[in-house]
This record gives sequence, structure tokens and C-alpha cells, in this order.
Amino acid sequence: MRAKIIGALRVIRVRHWVKNFFVFIPIFFGGAIFDVDQLGAGAVTWMAFCFAASAIYCLNDIIDVEADRAHPVKCNRPIASGAISVGEAYLMMGVMVALSMAMLSMLTEWKAVGGIVVFYLVLNVLYCIRLKDKAIIDVCIVAFGFVLRILAGGFATDIVLSKWIVLMTFLLTLFLSFAKRRDDVLRMEATGVAPRKNTIRYNLTFINQAITITGSVMLVCYIMYTVSPETLAHFHNDYLYLTSVFVLLGLLRYIQIAVVDKKSGDPTKVILKDRSTQLIVAAWFLAFLFIIYI
Repeated sequence: MRAKIIGALRVIRVRHWVKNFFVFIPIFFGGAIFDVDQLGAGAVTWMAFCFAASAIYCLNDIIDVEADRAHPVKCNRPIASGAISVGEAYLMMGVMVALSMAMLSMLTEWKAVGGIVVFYLVLNVLYCIRLKDKAIIDVCIVAFGFVLRILAGGFATDIVLSKWIVLMTFLLTLFLSFAKRRDDVLRMEATGVAPRKNTIRYNLTFINQAITITGSVMLVCYIMYTVSPETLAHFHNDYLYLTSVFVLLGLLRYIQIAVVDKKSGDPTKVILKDRSTQLIVAAWFLAFLFIIYI
């Protein structure tokens, strides 16, 4: 029984739930981080997205089961290894969708947020079935999934998102997605076997340029956000631009991890384990918090 529980937790990838904290971005940038009602709505939306994302993880591992069994690392995934059967995975997928819908019913704006979550599910089902094999389209869909998260957070809390926040979210997650694909390209060059079907449509030159472009444009967007008239009028503060230093350091650190250390295959693991990245994010968070709320 214990093995089944551990296997189930690995299939739904609980540690990846950290990604869904993007739903709190509207609350943070909206200056409502100490509003209990807003935080409550954000927490419910977060759980709804956690369960929805877990349902997609189940489907992805079901579809990829044969390919995973031939992979040197992914063969240890619960479904590929036989710890969890395909039937059990489908059952878990159904439970995750049901739990997501149950969480949505608790929201005042459940129709708007529910529509976004359902669209996220449909888009990612298509991604698992077909679109993940299409180079560039695959990373764009992953990045757009995070845009849907912040849109859901905005609707749940009735906070209007700045166009800069939407652009930065898309660009940042696109940057991370390309960095992740870089790891696949390195593995393909070392083994001669493509980890994904679309890996053959990438190479290091393209990936490096894509990382540079998305990272650079994201930094420019952030600087423009901090000095835009609407931001200055909203926060009544002229010093937000100083936090750009931490954004630049964060991007450089991640590029170092991708290019020098060659360990960008799992952005979640990097964020959870790399102390330098954690310190930079914490410093940015505290600096922004101080400027906005103090």
C-alpha cells in the first residue's frame, strides 16, 4: 500500500505544484498580499490548478508509457515501471479533474476561472496527444499555460492584470522552456537518441539564441513595467526600477546553470535546490515587497 501511495504521488507530481503559485502573481503585483479574502480566493484557484495539472501529468505518462520504458531515466516513472497500472492512472486522472472542478465551485467567479481551467485542460490534452511533437509550438503552449494561471488568479480575485505582467510571464516561462529543451539537445548529441520526437528540430545554436532573445526581451519588459506611468501611478513609488538588478542576476544565474553546468533539464528542481537562485528570488521578493508595502 505504501508503495502505491508513493507511486501515486509521483504520478501526480506533487512537487511540481510549486509552478501553480503563478496564480498569486496578480495578488502580489496588485498590492493585495495582506487581503485575507483575496488570498483565500487565490489559494482555492491554486488548488484547482494543482489538481488540473496533475490530471494532465497522468495523461502524459499514460501516453508516453512505451517511450518512457525505453528511456534511461524515465523508465523509473511509476506507470513505465509498472508500480501504477494504466487503469489506475486513468482513475487518478478522473479523480484529479473532479477535485479541480470541486475547488472551482467554491469561487465567486467560478464561471470565468472555470472556463480558463477547462481551456487549460483541453489545450494540454491536445499537447499530450499531438502538439508536444511540434518544435516551438510545444514550448509556446507550456508558456501559455502559465499565462492562463495568472489570468485565472486575476479573475478569481477581480484584479486587473497589467499587460506587462502578462508579457513577462509568457517570456519568462518561454525562456525556462527553451532552457529545458537545451538539456534534451545535449542528451541527443551525447547519445545519438532524441529524448523527444521534436528534439531533432532543435540544435544548440538555435536554443542558445532563443534563450538569449527571450531572456533579453523579458528583462526589457520588466524594466518598462517598473518605469511605466501606470505602474508609477498605481504604487506611488519611483524606485521599482531598482529591482531590475535582481531580475538580471536571476536570468544570468539560470543561463549559467543551463550553459555552464548543463543542468537546466528540470526548472522546478533548479528552483527548489539551487541556493543562488533561491537567494536572488528572495532578494527580489523582499525588495519588491518593501517598495510596494512599506
